[in-house]
Amino acid sequence: MFRQNLSSTLLQNVVDELSSLPGVGKKSALRFALYLLKQPRENVERFGNAVVKMRNEIHYCKICNMVSDSDLCTVCSSGLRDHSLVCVVESVRDVLSIENTGQYNGVYHVLGGIISPMDGVGPGDLSIEHLISRVSQGEVKEIFMALSTTMEGETTAFFLYKKLSPFKVNISTIARGVGFGDDLEYTDEVTLGRSIKNRQPFVPLNT
Repeated sequence: MFRQNLSSTLLQNVVDELSSLPGVGKKSALRFALYLLKQPRENVERFGNAVVKMRNEIHYCKICNMVSDSDLCTVCSSGLRDHSLVCVVESVRDVLSIENTGQYNGVYHVLGGIISPMDGVGPGDLSIEHLISRVSQGEVKEIFMALSTTMEGETTAFFLYKKLSPFKVNISTIARGVGFGDDLEYTDEVTLGRSIKNRQPFVPLNT
């Protein structure tokens, strides 16, 4: 195990905070901290202020739950997007992945996770009722479920399918160009783009 015996408590505190980030170990955290220490004071202050400003001032779109600088994100406020097509995703990262393909022109709904009893995440912990409310207004014609093709993702998709079935709305899912067990975040843009264009009607696994 990598052990550090730093001579500065101030440096150690920064390393501890950086290493709390996902995927950042103690060695990488120390490298980042030492890099910041060598930078001009104004650069480091700009970096720190940007993080604090993001945390204090960022909004979540009141329609789709995407991160935004205002109450409505740029997608939901755009008149160029197809607001009758709603892509349901697990997280903000998935929205960014899909947008990078350039193959989707609808809007989004960010659930904020997927149903996972093992992790203590149930339907009530997700933005599902908000989605049902959007569909009940009658403007949505298609729900496109672009959830990870894991067992938890399939469980969430089936739950949404049952909830949405009473409404007159088409329900589609990502094509199987994305393999079972894959996370959208790690799927290459070409494969993900083709899977979006070739989306297919959702069929529950247990039917």
